[in-house]
Amino acid sequence: MEIGVQSGEILQERSDFCVLGVYEDTPLPPEVVDLLEPNDFTGKPKQTLLLYPRNAIAPRRLLLVGLGKRDAATVDSIRQAGAIGVQEAQKLHVPAVSIGIHGDSPLAPTVVAQAFAEGMELGAYRYHVYRTELTDEHSFVVEGATVYTRRGNERQVRDGIATGQIIARGVTLARDLVNGPGYTMTPERLGDEAKSLGARHGLTVTVLDEVQLADQGFGGILAVGRGSANAPRFIVMEYGSAANDRPAICLVGKGLTFDSGGLSLKPAEAMETMKSDMGGAAAVFGAMQAAAELELPLHIVGLVASAENMPSSTAYRPGDIVRTLSGKTIEVLNTDAEGRIILSDALFYAQRYHPAAIVNLATLTGAIIIALGLHAIGMMSTDQELADKMRHAGEVCLERVWQLPLWSEYREMIKSEIADIKNLGGRPAGSITAGAFLADFVGDYPLVHLDIAGTAWVDKPTKAYHTHGGTGVGVALLTEFLREYAQGAMAPTANAGRERRRSA
Repeated sequence: MEIGVQSGEILQERSDFCVLGVYEDTPLPPEVVDLLEPNDFTGKPKQTLLLYPRNAIAPRRLLLVGLGKRDAATVDSIRQAGAIGVQEAQKLHVPAVSIGIHGDSPLAPTVVAQAFAEGMELGAYRYHVYRTELTDEHSFVVEGATVYTRRGNERQVRDGIATGQIIARGVTLARDLVNGPGYTMTPERLGDEAKSLGARHGLTVTVLDEVQLADQGFGGILAVGRGSANAPRFIVMEYGSAANDRPAICLVGKGLTFDSGGLSLKPAEAMETMKSDMGGAAAVFGAMQAAAELELPLHIVGLVASAENMPSSTAYRPGDIVRTLSGKTIEVLNTDAEGRIILSDALFYAQRYHPAAIVNLATLTGAIIIALGLHAIGMMSTDQELADKMRHAGEVCLERVWQLPLWSEYREMIKSEIADIKNLGGRPAGSITAGAFLADFVGDYPLVHLDIAGTAWVDKPTKAYHTHGGTGVGVALLTEFLREYAQGAMAPTANAGRERRRSA
């Protein structure tokens, strides 16, 4: 979508379709009030009203979208307004949209523009690769949009739009990877996607196949992938290079392209969405692309451990002992707790970069859904400063995280009698003991572990910019984290601070 900038009064400019975000406590322009009956529109969040002004104002159609109360403004309300607007334009077959906010926004012009761009791009997203019969609504494409702003803000708005479109492209990439069927999105295919990403954006990409994994001792990845006809892969994507003034940050993603549970077989209904078990890997792909497009002055290494967990005569078994890349041994109590096993190799591999931070993303535990539902990412960390940076990034972009403890008592719960560690600590604190397991493989390097099991997939979207399937969660969070890390200024700006206070 081509998104441009225009200064001036949006209601005085001719357009086929105008989207106007309105705060709940901001009076409407008189010419719009004249088109309404009392209580037709109040500005409550996501409330909409489509008007046909008939020459009362310049636009032929006017869609009012509620943003909620002004003093509780968030980037998410603006993001959703952008998505709602473009979706209405799709229904009406309008090829171009003008969009803006009535009155003053408490958020900076750059922030507003970025949110509008993300919302419009992601609101237009559909995964229809395998649909053979599409309605006009589903096949119609909105080709352009214009964001209106006050005179003098044009440059800030252009910058915000550019950033928003970059992030949206990263999220779209992640969604496409997650939504691809497991029989096509195999570990080998994921490796090929990494090579394509590297070619498009100048990343250095290495993909290790099963022979190389065996030669180098990746025992965790090989054990999990042993039961599948689709051999595992380990993917390294490198942006930038090592330098004294350029800290290395390792992004580690779980890439289970399909998870049947292995011999500890899942119930049938629990397998329906298990193509999404590579949501962490997809987020790393999207964030690597965004970092490259933003040209961040960092050394970023994306590491993806990818396998398919299947039951067969060659599959690993409960009771097996797995020797990992680190040399540590794992007692396997349940083959469906496989993600932490493949990640043990990837996290240990990350140490060779002497990273300033290791960030792990994984659809790791069902327990995190019980704890936090579908609206927050579970976070565990070995370094509070790093955790605080990630929390701040989450509040700015509203992919929010909630920290859980990682005390030594939880590490005691995963000690094994016959190996160094076991892959289950029991039902109590299941998400935390999984995090404790991962922390055992990073040495003294700072780790943040993000459990996205509750947020990586949605059946019934509650956000206008989501559709059924993969959400691409983690891309915006990682990108904001990396941007702030590159700036070296983690203290909130005035607008970010306002955003943080409101959403906390």
